[in-house]
Amino acid sequence: MKKLYILSITLLIAASSFAQDSEETFHGTRILNGHSVETLKKNTLQFRIEHRFGDLIGVAGGVNNFFGFDQAADIRFGFEYGISDKLMVGVGRSKGTSAPYKSLVDGFVKYRLLTQNYSKGMPVSLALFASSSLSYEPAVSDKSLIQHYPEFSHRMAYSTQINIARKFTDRISVALMPTYIHRNLVNTNDVNGLFALGGAFNIKVLKGLGIIGEYYHTFPSSDPLVRPDNYNSLSGGIEWITSGHNFKVVVTNSRGFGETQFIPYTFSNWLDKQFRLGFSITRNFKL
Repeated sequence: MKKLYILSITLLIAASSFAQDSEETFHGTRILNGHSVETLKKNTLQFRIEHRFGDLIGVAGGVNNFFGFDQAADIRFGFEYGISDKLMVGVGRSKGTSAPYKSLVDGFVKYRLLTQNYSKGMPVSLALFASSSLSYEPAVSDKSLIQHYPEFSHRMAYSTQINIARKFTDRISVALMPTYIHRNLVNTNDVNGLFALGGAFNIKVLKGLGIIGEYYHTFPSSDPLVRPDNYNSLSGGIEWITSGHNFKVVVTNSRGFGETQFIPYTFSNWLDKQFRLGFSITRNFKL
């Protein structure tokens, strides 16, 4: 893991002669599933809608399910607000993937601590991020299930993240997202605390059009009996930016939204054709 950290930091600070001084390394407050280093401007209110469909192909997809469009893996809508140019907060509600949570509300706070400015000796942008999610679904009677929720706190999960990004050229940006997830109640073959390292890139193809890739690698345990059915989140997509809107189309093996969901609860395997289309669209309002 130490070698991975060294390589990651090296990639971010390499090629300094090509670095650009820019406040914006990624377009929007999200990359694909996860957050970006960006924050909303002061007094900006954003409304966002996100959707994940069913499997595109494979056993659960194909023409019989209209390539996943007949199914809704998850749906989320939320409101986010820029308290200052560097500090923002947000709340949202999602259907949930039923694995194991559904009927979710979430909230987050993000603070942009550093902004890339190579001429002033600042090679990266950096943001601090924290979120929590709460399931309000009715508790079940089966005590073997997480959804039994013996205590109210068992309905909650948390995430913290250091988001580091660098714009290498006018067209290429990369990011690293060391992330820690804590869930108050998990299955016996799971762990409460889970560390993940995310990585992403954005390539600007045309004005207002970009290609994005995102991957989160988890480090749960060396024990093969721990989290045997889980996979790492891998996503690719395109974004289209217009005045006031940011539209993204994603193909991903994750079903849920938010770091407390898509990082620990991705059960689909790309190699088994278990991936799906999704989209997000945002609208900004200046208050």
